[in-house]
Amino acid sequence: MPTELVPIRRALLSVSDKAGLLDLARALDARGVEMLSTGGTAQALRDAGLPVSDVAEVTAFPEMLDGRVKTLHPVVHGGLLARRDLPEHRAALDAHGIGTIDLLVVNLYPFEATVAKGADFDTCIENIDIGGPAMLRSASKNHAFVTVLTDVADYAPLLAELEANDGATTAAFRRACALTAFSRTAAYDAAVSAWMASATGDAMPRRRAFAGTLAQPMRYGENPHQGAAFYRDGSARPGVASARQLQGKELSYNNINDTDAAFELVAEFAPGDGPACAIIKHANPCGVARGASLADAYRAAYDCDRTSAFGGIVALNRTLDAETAAAIAEIFTEVVIAPDVTDEAAAVFAAKKNLRLLVTGGLPDPTAPGLAWRQVAGGFLVQARDNGRLDPAALKVVTRRAPTDVELADLAFAWTVAKHVKSNAIVYTRGGATVGIGAGQMSRVDSTRIAARKAEDMAAALGLTTSPTVGSCVASDAFFPFPDGLLAAAAAGATAVIQPGGSMRDAEVIAAADEAGLAMVFTGMRHFRH
Repeated sequence: MPTELVPIRRALLSVSDKAGLLDLARALDARGVEMLSTGGTAQALRDAGLPVSDVAEVTAFPEMLDGRVKTLHPVVHGGLLARRDLPEHRAALDAHGIGTIDLLVVNLYPFEATVAKGADFDTCIENIDIGGPAMLRSASKNHAFVTVLTDVADYAPLLAELEANDGATTAAFRRACALTAFSRTAAYDAAVSAWMASATGDAMPRRRAFAGTLAQPMRYGENPHQGAAFYRDGSARPGVASARQLQGKELSYNNINDTDAAFELVAEFAPGDGPACAIIKHANPCGVARGASLADAYRAAYDCDRTSAFGGIVALNRTLDAETAAAIAEIFTEVVIAPDVTDEAAAVFAAKKNLRLLVTGGLPDPTAPGLAWRQVAGGFLVQARDNGRLDPAALKVVTRRAPTDVELADLAFAWTVAKHVKSNAIVYTRGGATVGIGAGQMSRVDSTRIAARKAEDMAAALGLTTSPTVGSCVASDAFFPFPDGLLAAAAAGATAVIQPGGSMRDAEVIAAADEAGLAMVFTGMRHFRH
């Protein structure tokens, strides 16, 4: 049977990332550990004056095929896979002159980084590691006797383990290392298969895998009885996963979910087209606006639903300035996320110790392709990210009255926001700001009425004599199946409507719009968001 403690006497080191390599190797050498290595790793150790044997010397077989074959050899894998507790395994090692390997240190060719740089097909192929994953799997399978490291972050824990156990590792440590290694090879293969699917144009391959790296363990998920953690997928898309948190408490599960929704929405509005702000509550916008300044945009977004904005998430499409920070600081806000922040704005928030401030260095591209996935019982759903954008040239005016230029601008704004509202979604806008949002209702007419009611609350909060939906434009994320929802919008004072069209009763809905004097355009595109 395997023992609890396994001494490290012989190690094989073969790494692409040389960070921390020499410190690790010096510590192993100081303990008298024999070191084997390959290629550039061996050269780096020799240059540092450390004793090392080439794997090619041990296998008596040279590296070949431009380095594609160097560790794929029975001497290597026999040394990793042999069970020390089985006499027949030890006899086989002795018969073939194979020495055991107690420690494997491997990190893989930088395939993900190569793809991220936009390398051509052949370069990506050459950066697919074969020998590395094979060794990691061998060592991990035999973790009862072999310690395996695949991450620079694990070097220090290994040295601490050796110090604590007189040059040996415990079974629990080896098991944890094996889990990390198996997870790494799985993630690596997932990255390769995802790239291959993209490179070959297979949008829905027979098998699909997703992988991530732990970014943050969490106290709980949506509710305290649910365990949770946050993983990064390695993509370069700016957002909550890549942001730097400048202050505030650790982000919660719900914070991250809502912050992502807020930043993806505000990114729809290019900074060059003017400042924009989105305020999110429970993954739905409660106010979105553009303005002459970032502070104006925030105030207009806040005015849409002051009650819901309390404790919400604020996303900005430009560098956060002091005036905007001061306005946001007037109420309790959970998270503020922006591409950047001025020193003056950061100083304003410094007094708000619980407010989380995130900076991303940029905005995500709303037109970029990508995948979205969701678990269901027994499987998961995968779809292309909703990167659909309004094409003004493709709008079809279906009513007798065409919208004015002012109405067209508000219709486009309403449509952009509706894309980020849970279905059934209704959004009233006026003057580049939302004035009523209805989200997540089972009936579209209910969303229409809820949005209008919220606009009445807005009027009361601002001391307005009439609802801001009077003279507004309204967007529906999907077609009106009956005229009732459209008539409810007309009753609220809307003058123009944007919707996908495509209902069996389009003719009835158009006739109702004409009778009410509304202008209406069809987009031919739906934006369901469940």
